[in-house]
Amino acid sequence: MGGPVSIADNGTEYTNRISMSQDYTLTIRDVTLQDHRVFFCQVGAVSAGNGESRTELLVFAKPEPPEIEGTHTGISVLETDPSKVLTTRSNQCPVPFGQPLSSFKCHIVCLFQIATCTARNGYPSLNITWYRNQQPFVDSGNVATQVTKEASGLFTVTSSLYYKVTKEDINSDFYCEVSYLTPEGESMMESEHIHVDVYYPVEKVKLTVDSPSGPIKEGDMVTLRCHGDGNPELPYSFTRVMHDDQEEDLISEGNMVVLPSVTRVDGGVYHCKVFDYDQDLEIQDDVKIDVNFMDPIVLTPGNLSEVDVGKSVTVACNALSSGQSKRISWSKDGTEISNHNNMTLQNVSFESSGLYTCAVSIPDVPGLEETKSIQVTVRGKLHSSSIPEGKPILDAPADPVEGRLGTKINLTCRARGFPEPKITWQVADGTEDPVHKSDEKGVSSSLPVVLADGLQVSCIATNSLGSAEHHFSFSIVPDIKSTTVPGSKKSKGVIIVGIIVGILLLAILGSVLYFLYKKGKIACGRSGKQEITRTASDKDDIVMEMKTDKAAEEAGLLQGVNGAKKPPGEQVSGQMTFVPLDQTSGS
Repeated sequence: MGGPVSIADNGTEYTNRISMSQDYTLTIRDVTLQDHRVFFCQVGAVSAGNGESRTELLVFAKPEPPEIEGTHTGISVLETDPSKVLTTRSNQCPVPFGQPLSSFKCHIVCLFQIATCTARNGYPSLNITWYRNQQPFVDSGNVATQVTKEASGLFTVTSSLYYKVTKEDINSDFYCEVSYLTPEGESMMESEHIHVDVYYPVEKVKLTVDSPSGPIKEGDMVTLRCHGDGNPELPYSFTRVMHDDQEEDLISEGNMVVLPSVTRVDGGVYHCKVFDYDQDLEIQDDVKIDVNFMDPIVLTPGNLSEVDVGKSVTVACNALSSGQSKRISWSKDGTEISNHNNMTLQNVSFESSGLYTCAVSIPDVPGLEETKSIQVTVRGKLHSSSIPEGKPILDAPADPVEGRLGTKINLTCRARGFPEPKITWQVADGTEDPVHKSDEKGVSSSLPVVLADGLQVSCIATNSLGSAEHHFSFSIVPDIKSTTVPGSKKSKGVIIVGIIVGILLLAILGSVLYFLYKKGKIACGRSGKQEITRTASDKDDIVMEMKTDKAAEEAGLLQGVNGAKKPPGEQVSGQMTFVPLDQTSGS
């Protein structure tokens, strides 16, 4: 029995595209959409008869990615234009074409076109599903679908979504999804996600103080901001209520008004208004601004300048302000001394003189504070038996001033009193000019002097009421000098040892000479030589001669303690000759 014979009719769509293999497998090349059909296989036998079977060839084409296009104009939640309505649900309430829906007293729900989704060139037919915020639209009444079969046999599906928007849809996310068949099963593709401009009327307006965030005080820059909940935002107008209940228009920048450097007269009620022409409705909100203030401080008495010593004085501090809770404090030289309106100084002394500052603040309003100072000067007699009446008080060191001879030191005297004392110095000529200073504590004077034996210095404070004098005493500190020899530590040690050995040798030699001199064995002449002779027959004459040696002097043996050469009067000069004594000669 021979193999199968494959024959294709000429002039058909399968000419040159169809063949059958040895195992009777039918192969179709270059499959097209037209090949989506049922194919029959027939088997014939002479004795057994004929038989046949069928199979359907499914052809698939993946569509292009879906394209979504939203409405180009915003959609109002109040839209009533019938030309944009897909369907109306009015409970059998007919609406004549061209008539506004609002003129009919029946419940009507209008669905408006949101977006259009198109999936092109797919096979077999495609299906489009719409989503809002990841949730599918289950009501098919919201969708209008159109299927188009292209000349190629592929399908294009266009779906339009109609929906009744609300103000919450301003941030809603819309997209479509196309599903199609493949040999492996069903597949899907998503479109881009879009947002729709939803327009809705304003229902309320909120006017707030944008800055500052805390209490407002005079001098602050205040920013008012108005915000309505409608979309799009409508123009805002701002007014301020005057004292006569009239309203003053304010210049605004969009939804904001800036009040630079406010004062107390800027306090009051402010309005923000929005007019909705579609609803013929005006909506407004108010905010009340309280501007905190504080007037300059008034001190009573305000012309206080002099107070007699031993007297008492009271100064009152007051400041008109907007706050009921005020904090008042008095301070001197940065130290708080009172937290009451009235500051009382009792039994004043010269130490009471100075600059007193009153500070008034409102704790609830940071930065709102006023300060004012007053200078108090104490004068008059002293209530002290040890100090004569009107005599200035001197403040000078009671202990001796220490220092080394020849060094420069500064001597300082301080004096208090009123009228202001004048300080003079009594000292030997040759000193520098003193330096005088004056402050609320009194006057001071500093005099530089060179410390010397017998130095006598006095300072005298004088005013119209008397004088005071102080005599300085001095303690001389000994000047201890140290001996230093140049060179390293090792060379210094060697030099010191050499000096010690030299001194010992000179001591021994001096002792020997002194002993011989006392025995009468040495006679000294003007030449500087000393001779002790024996008989001429003596052969063991010994002569010792000592001369000055320049090299030794340079080596430091004849130098002073500090390394300097000794003066000529202390240096050794001349020569000495020693001759052994005659053993038979007497002393």
